[in-house]
Amino acid sequence: MNEHRPGLRERTRRAVQRDITEAAQRLFVEHGYERTTMDDVAEAAGLSRRSLFRYFPTKEDLIVGKFEVLADTMVERLRERPPDEPVWESLRRTFDLLVPFVDAPGKHEVADPMQRIVFATPALLASYLEKLQRMESAAEVVLRERAEQRGTPYQPADPAPRAVIGSAFACLLAAQRAWLAGGAKATFAGYLDRAMTAVTPAQNP
Repeated sequence: MNEHRPGLRERTRRAVQRDITEAAQRLFVEHGYERTTMDDVAEAAGLSRRSLFRYFPTKEDLIVGKFEVLADTMVERLRERPPDEPVWESLRRTFDLLVPFVDAPGKHEVADPMQRIVFATPALLASYLEKLQRMESAAEVVLRERAEQRGTPYQPADPAPRAVIGSAFACLLAAQRAWLAGGAKATFAGYLDRAMTAVTPAQNP
C-alpha cells in the first residue's frame, strides 16, 4: 500500500492545481490579469492564501505553472509512442495533449483570452518560453533513448535530436500565434497540423 501513496498524493496535488488554475483563469478573463489578486484567486478556489501559495508561489505561476505538470505528462506520452514510429509523428501526437485545453467544448472562451494575455505580457511570455525550453530538453532525452534502443545512439554533441525537437516546438508556437491571429475561429489542432506538415525534417531520428 505504501508504494502507491506518493503517486496518489501527486495525482491529488495535480487535481488541486488544475482546480486552482481554472478558477484563476475565470477571474483573469472576467477582470483582467493585472486587476486580479492572489487573494481573489484563493477565495474563488476555496483556499486560504497560505494554501494557495503552497501550490502557486506567484500569480505568474497560475498561468504558466501548469506547464511544469504538462512537461512530465508530455514526456510520458512521448515515451509511450511506438518505438518504430517516425519521431515527427510521435511529437505531433504528443502535442495532442495540449489540444483539449483549446478545442474541447467550453475551453475556447478561456483559451483565446488567456493565450492573448501570455503573448501580450513580456514577463509571462518569457516564463512560458522558458518552460517550453525545459520540455524540449526533456524530449531530447527521450529521443536519445529511442535511438540507443534501436542500436544507433547519438554522440553527445550531435545536434540532430535537439534540432528536430526545436523545430517541432517552433511549429507549436507558430500554430498558437496563427490561431490567435485568425481570430481563434478554427480548431487549434488544425493549425498545429498545418504548421507541422509545412516542415519536413531532413532527418527523422
